[in-house]
This record gives sequence, structure tokens and C-alpha cells, in this order.
Amino acid sequence: MEEARRILFRILKKNPIYIFGLAVVTLFLAFSLVVGLFPQVLGYNPLQLDLSHQLLPPSLKFPFGTDDLGRNIFLKVLYGAPIDAGVSIVIIAASLLVGIPIGAIAGYFGGAVDELFMRTTDIFLAFPGLIFVVAIAAALGPGLENAVLAIGVVWWPIYTRLSRGETISIKERQYVMAAQAAGVSRTRIVFEHIVPNIINPLIAYATADVGNVIILFSVLGYLGLGAQPPRVDIGRIVYDGQTYLQIAPWYPILPGLVLFIIVLSFAFVGDMLRDYLDPRNRV
Repeated sequence: MEEARRILFRILKKNPIYIFGLAVVTLFLAFSLVVGLFPQVLGYNPLQLDLSHQLLPPSLKFPFGTDDLGRNIFLKVLYGAPIDAGVSIVIIAASLLVGIPIGAIAGYFGGAVDELFMRTTDIFLAFPGLIFVVAIAAALGPGLENAVLAIGVVWWPIYTRLSRGETISIKERQYVMAAQAAGVSRTRIVFEHIVPNIINPLIAYATADVGNVIILFSVLGYLGLGAQPPRVDIGRIVYDGQTYLQIAPWYPILPGLVLFIIVLSFAFVGDMLRDYLDPRNRV
């Protein structure tokens, strides 16, 4: 434990930007959890209108200004944070749970098994991810659940490919060969010897990938295919505000800036985990 703290401190000292990313991600996830469980802490009702406060500029009372219906944009962003966080974590977790076993089995067994799994994966990877997601979401119809399903269908093959590559790189190592010589079944080798040793780099990649999922979900929200009222997500807020860009630029720009900072911070944390898990940093 002491060694782990020392390595982490050295990495953070060398890259102070990681501290910023870690702070933003921690705050975003913690706040999303609290608001998701207890939305009443905001004292905010997304359906309550106040037409006497339409399109007010940012101020102490309204840090991000107000929207065309007089609602506090800052509180709308906070209210929508749990949806963006929850969707991204669910999709990444599901992609890991599906992609890692399939990729590990394909990489270790090889032959016809590898060919079957990889050709199936290639079907999903053959299309540009964004276009494929939008097409599926449009076919399913607007809605939070449909948006999650559309992204999930496209996202798991990425981790299958990564898992397969990591498996191929380690399946000839001594501990795997020793397990084979000891008569351990191939399935046990995959799940007891391969998967535990490939999961670290995939977790580091997945952490940075949370930001990519948030962007994609926000794109669906921007196109009107994500969460529907009274649910709120940041992409939907930006979409609603684009009409007022010239007369109330704070409406779409400030929520978009929040989105940019969150996504960038997840990338920083992913890089931090990559450096932390790198064996070269443990010498």
C-alpha cells in the first residue's frame, strides 16, 4: 500500500494536470450520485417555469443565466449530470463485461473460434461509430433507454478487439504455459489466468473512454434522440440553447464548456491510471 501511494504521488507530482482531472471526475461522480439519489437537494423542478426571468445573463443568482422559459441553466446542468454519468458508466461496464470474455476466448482459442468472434465484431466495427449509433437510435426512436441501447450495441466490439489483442500478447507467457502443462482446462486458463492479467490496461482505457461515451450520448441529446423532458442531459440543454446563440450565447456555450471540462478530465484520469499501472513506474 505504501509503495502504491508513493508511485501515485510521484505520477501526480510529475503531471499536476492529473490532479485537476482527478478532482473534476471525483466531484462529478460524487455529485451525480448524490443528486441521482436525492434530487430534492437542488430544490429544482425542471417543469417549473418563470417567464419573468427569460434569457437573463449569468449572475450570482443565475451563474449560467436562464433559459427561454426562465429556468436556471446552472441547476439544469446539475440536474442532468446524473443521467450523463449513469449512462456512461452503465455502457462502459456492460462493454467490459461483454467484450473482455469474448476477446479473451477468441485470442486464446484462436482458429475457428477466433475467426467467428472477430468476423462478428468486424460487422459492428465496419461502420463509423457515430453514424451507426445515430442510425440505431433513430430507428428505435427518441428516449433515454433507446439511446443507451444504441450506444451499447456499438461499443462492446471495441473492448472485444482490445481484449483479444492483450490476450494474444500474453498467452505464450510462462504462467499460462505452466497452467496448460498442469492440465488446467482452457476455460479456467482464460478466466483465471488470462482475464485477471489483461484487465488493468483495459480499465485504464475504459476510464478515458467514459468521456467519449458522454460525448456520444450528448450528441444524441443534441439531435433530440436522448433523454426526453422532464429528464435533462447536457446535450439536450445545448440543443435547446442553440436557437438563442446570438441573443443569449451563455445558454448553449456554458453547458457545452462544462461538458468539455468533464470529458477532458476523464481523459486525464485515464492517462493517470495508464501511468500508474505501467510496470516501468514500479522500479
